[in-house]
Amino acid sequence: IKDRETLYRLIISQLFYDGHQTLAVSLSNMVKAHPACPPSDRLLNIVSAGLRTEQETKGIKFSALDQPYTGPGIDLEYETEAPSLAPEPALYETCYVTSHKAQCRAGTFSRDGQLVATGSADASIKILDVDRMLAKSAMPPEVAAQESAQQNMETHPVIRTLYDHIEEVTCLEFHPREQILVSGSRDYTVKFFDYSKPSVKRAFKTIHEAEMVRTLAFHPSGDFILVGTQHPTLRLYDVNTTQCFVSSVPSDQHKAPITTVRYNNSGKLYVSSSKDGDMKLWDGVSNKCICTFPQAHDGNEVCSVYFSHNGKYVLV
Repeated sequence: IKDRETLYRLIISQLFYDGHQTLAVSLSNMVKAHPACPPSDRLLNIVSAGLRTEQETKGIKFSALDQPYTGPGIDLEYETEAPSLAPEPALYETCYVTSHKAQCRAGTFSRDGQLVATGSADASIKILDVDRMLAKSAMPPEVAAQESAQQNMETHPVIRTLYDHIEEVTCLEFHPREQILVSGSRDYTVKFFDYSKPSVKRAFKTIHEAEMVRTLAFHPSGDFILVGTQHPTLRLYDVNTTQCFVSSVPSDQHKAPITTVRYNNSGKLYVSSSKDGDMKLWDGVSNKCICTFPQAHDGNEVCSVYFSHNGKYVLV
């Protein structure tokens, strides 16, 4: 029964993906699919993979006439160029829009890609469910208009709205393992929110900083968090005790406000950038700077830095 339900959900998602909203909604109502099925081409990929496997296992042998002629001359009908390995260009379309009362200043995905958090100049934070956003965007207006208040609440993409800052939210980070969202703000605070509880709108833990918070980064274990502020000194906090650590070597630090901090996937290294134009590479264990790239962009402010997935490169 479970496999059959999965099949129905895949069919509904494929119909939405292909633009057959009426058929998808009709089938969804018949099988009472819950939660709503977002648009997806997963069924097409599964069927394509199955057909390829089936063809390979048949052990088809081609006759000599089917083989490309390799002697002198050119076969104009034979594709001589190797197929390109580059992915097809992505086409991005707006699928869902939500709004704050003021400008949106920060946004981030959870590690599994299931949630999105947005922070605003109005000091509020919203957490949205990605599948619900996709399902809502694929739902015909006439179907959405017929939803009851209860149904709308159950399928609404915004699952949490958090209020605890008194100034603009500048940065957001999801905990890598727990249902915790961390935010930084112009009000000089870093706040920890437990979004596993629907009724909770306030932070359960607050770190008070000396300057406005500009950037955050969780260690892959989730036990530590880096905080970059308007002050040039980079801070490392123990998430459980909120104890602060800084490098014991003053020259390790930047000379202007910090713009970005990022860990690599192993947590053994992290990188920081600053308005002083420098990019610094740090030891994730000793918390000391191991390399500085001065004037990385000819002395201009470095706005952001990111590690490649394998950790061998840094995009500045």
